[in-house]
Amino acid sequence: MFVCICKGITEKDIKASVTKGAASVRDLYQGLELGSQCGKCVSFARQVLTNELAECVYYDATQVA
Repeated sequence: MFVCICKGITEKDIKASVTKGAASVRDLYQGLELGSQCGKCVSFARQVLTNELAECVYYDATQVA
């Protein structure tokens, strides 16, 4: 499913970024330019990111400020 129509970013792209180390919306912005146009995608992207991070074995939410 598309998360960002402006940049053509999908949930799969976000999941791939998480496996490469992305742990914040800022990381997604830097790696995928997510939210760099209209910004309407950021809230849904945050949900996808949070869900994906919750499934990661190596991710410790207590370590993220």
